[in-house]
Amino acid sequence: MGAVETRLDGAKKASSQPQIALLGNPNCGKTALFNRLTGSRQKVANYAGVTIERKEGHFTTPAGTPVRLLDLPGAYSLSATTPDEAITRDVVGGLRPGDPRPDAIICVVDATNLRLNLRLVLEVKRLGLPMLLSLNMTDVAKKRGLVIDAAKLSQELGMPVVETIAVQHDGEKALLAAIDAMLPLPPADPQPLSSIDSVSVEATQREVRRILAIVSNDSADSGNLTEKIDNVVLHPVMGPIILAVLMFLIFQAVFAWAATPMEMITAGVEHLGAVLTANMPDGHLKSLLVEGVIGGVGSVLVFLPQILILFFFILSLEDCGYLPRAAFLLDRLMGGVGLSGRAFIPLLSSFACAIPGVMAARTIQNPRDRLVTIMIAPLMTCSARLPVYALIIAAFIPERQVWGLLSLQGLVLFVLYFAGIISAMIVAWVMKRSMGVKSQHPLLLELPAYHWPHLRNLAVSLWERAKIFLTRVGTIILTLMIILWFLSTFPGPPDNAIHPPIYYSLAGILGRGLEVIFAPIGFNWQICIALVPGMAAREVAVGALGTVYALSQSGDALAASLEPLIAHSWSLATALSLLAWYVFAPQCLSTLSVVKRETGATRYALLMAGYMFALAYGASFITYRIALLLGA
Repeated sequence: MGAVETRLDGAKKASSQPQIALLGNPNCGKTALFNRLTGSRQKVANYAGVTIERKEGHFTTPAGTPVRLLDLPGAYSLSATTPDEAITRDVVGGLRPGDPRPDAIICVVDATNLRLNLRLVLEVKRLGLPMLLSLNMTDVAKKRGLVIDAAKLSQELGMPVVETIAVQHDGEKALLAAIDAMLPLPPADPQPLSSIDSVSVEATQREVRRILAIVSNDSADSGNLTEKIDNVVLHPVMGPIILAVLMFLIFQAVFAWAATPMEMITAGVEHLGAVLTANMPDGHLKSLLVEGVIGGVGSVLVFLPQILILFFFILSLEDCGYLPRAAFLLDRLMGGVGLSGRAFIPLLSSFACAIPGVMAARTIQNPRDRLVTIMIAPLMTCSARLPVYALIIAAFIPERQVWGLLSLQGLVLFVLYFAGIISAMIVAWVMKRSMGVKSQHPLLLELPAYHWPHLRNLAVSLWERAKIFLTRVGTIILTLMIILWFLSTFPGPPDNAIHPPIYYSLAGILGRGLEVIFAPIGFNWQICIALVPGMAAREVAVGALGTVYALSQSGDALAASLEPLIAHSWSLATALSLLAWYVFAPQCLSTLSVVKRETGATRYALLMAGYMFALAYGASFITYRIALLLGA
């Protein structure tokens, strides 16, 4: 009985904790403030029925009160125009089953951009929930000469207003004190969402202007540094050149900077394999560990430095405020194929992984633009392709300088990325024309002020990406490598075998069956084996090749790296054909699953897999035949 009472008391105590929601425009520092308040005491899940993230954390106020904190998706208004805004609207309106209406709201606003942020604050205020305003980025506002009277703002809004600096240590202290002051929460009389519609947008904007005239001197804004930089980076001629050079240098750095750490990882993997080979008795366990685990997983792990370097640049450009400018620059180009420049950020996210790219398309308001962006996002060269590209380029493209300055290997990598971009634009043009949509929607974007990337946020984000990659290596890839090892080992070869043992295995039988289909594009049965687990996760193809070729060689060759093995086994035409295949390769199953969930229809996932397979096969066929004609 005592145990039951303890559980009931614990449940009552948990339910008595006030739930406070953080609400604000995108780029206002809301999530940084959430991280500052909750630290490691947070969990991330998805809202029921959608792939939009639900972030919830816990913290204790200075007075000792436990609080549950919910980080809502960024929104400009409760009159939702995107899936993210719809989630935020439904949560604060109490319309989502299983997600109780918050007990109180903390509205986070950017002190340098009150004109845009206050519309949401006024809309939420009409719901009648207890509220607190966090005036964030006040340090940036002061540097620009912006003076905001927090006391007058509090008086005009009828709620407490506190200044915060989410990216600074102790920048949340005033907010914690204000939360303590508002607890326990007074009885509230929440209003329905329809109360927002009772006031027009024009009336809300007039109220915003009235408040700003009283509390702020934005006429004294000296923030011309951003304007001066924008005069260069948004120039109609210089802007696109700067963007192209920047992207080019990033791809060069992916090879140049990663060389030393990749060599260290390779040496470590080879040393571990050699130790196991020398100290374990022959048998299936030794084969599994050396050829399946070390040979397969190790050949994927070596590409972690390149993936992290690519993420470092993408995250830095996002954090410093350049990415919205890139979207603006590309709006006219993308408008030529029927897309908005807003599609640039989802497509750029897809260079890291197609899954967040597909999910980021929620920010696109037009449903058809959103669908087309989702369908072409996987054509961007995701980081899972990088191990395959790096392996083949290192094996077949000589390591030399072009024009005495550029790496030939980096140049080839840039061409592969560029081919993905061009093909995505062509597919988008075809899809938009097939939908009968010819109108172009104007691009409305918030251009945040430039600032140096925050090293702590970069470090945390890179660590998260590393954990995700290592988790995939330790779970999905390891599991697939073990399965592939089993298929590649059993049944054993007959007594009179004249081929390597894998030739007679289940994997060898499957590979030779698929070779009939893929022989016209130059793929041998070993490559065909690697394509199968590559459908679960593209980078698994490298590990699969490591396992297949390790089992195909005699004893001393097991310690050799994969590069000389494929350089000896394949022709240049085959290597170029495989590179062309992976520019368009059918998506991994995880991406197809997310496409189904984001679009709500299986047919779009099947359409994506079908058209990408056709493009991949056609591109590889043309590449292979031309290469043969040129004597490759």
